[in-house]
Amino acid sequence: MPSATFFSLPDPSPPAELADIPREFEPTSEHPIRVRSRPMAAGVRIARHTHAWAQLAYASRGVLRMATPGTTWMVPPSRAIWVPPHVTHEVSIVEDAFLRTLYVDASVIPPGLDACRVVEVSGLLREAIAAFDQRAIGPTRERLLGAVALDEITRSAPLPLAVPMPEEKRLRSLCEALIADPAGPGSLEHWAAQVGASTRTIARLFRQELGVSFSQWRQQAILARAIPLLNQGKPMSVVAQELGYQSQSAFSAMFRRAFGESPRAFIARGTGESEDDQREEDVTNGEPIAAPHDV
Repeated sequence: MPSATFFSLPDPSPPAELADIPREFEPTSEHPIRVRSRPMAAGVRIARHTHAWAQLAYASRGVLRMATPGTTWMVPPSRAIWVPPHVTHEVSIVEDAFLRTLYVDASVIPPGLDACRVVEVSGLLREAIAAFDQRAIGPTRERLLGAVALDEITRSAPLPLAVPMPEEKRLRSLCEALIADPAGPGSLEHWAAQVGASTRTIARLFRQELGVSFSQWRQQAILARAIPLLNQGKPMSVVAQELGYQSQSAFSAMFRRAFGESPRAFIARGTGESEDDQREEDVTNGEPIAAPHDV
């Protein structure tokens, strides 16, 4: 099985850690699914890398940001992001997180999982991942758990958390600024002036490179930024204000249109106590946050 390939990522802050995937976690044709569990500290950033297998990064707590050359995703707690083989990606830990990552050999990937997606983690998928984490499971159990996990991943509902990112230099600069502060001041005219382009040019670039309007893209950026704010338990009025909404009800209505439920209900589904949480405590009890590795 080929080892992971790594790429440098020029970014002054924070420094990026190289991905470190020990051989025992690399999937093979004999053991096509491996799982790796570890706590990771907020602020860690894993440099761009790629590997020949797929992965499902599942955060039972905490928030992470996954980025590929054309898209970025904010992954809420108790959701997961699927990354197919050979897709270059980097990861930033937004809040202290506990991760269980499935590494999946390309030979067993079901049809339809050829693109990155953030998905809901069902109770069955959560327990299958936790069961894989037990030591010395037999080949029959390993095969059955793998079939269940892959079937649940295929059935999991994708969440609208992808924020497309452009390649054009001026538009990229604008989008990065908005990702950092989607509630920042200014209309399209304001942002166009900030990057030295006309409003018409920037509007055209949004349509041409990203396939959406400026306002549509900005809403996706706001939804992504809302995830860590909500997960911190801030009052809804404060979250709405930080995201540029004049009222809590206006923000909640926008969120409900995107996700089909209120912001609090969306986050609450990822914070319930479970057997998985208890097993996590057994792993981390009394131990410091581990050094960063691959996600």
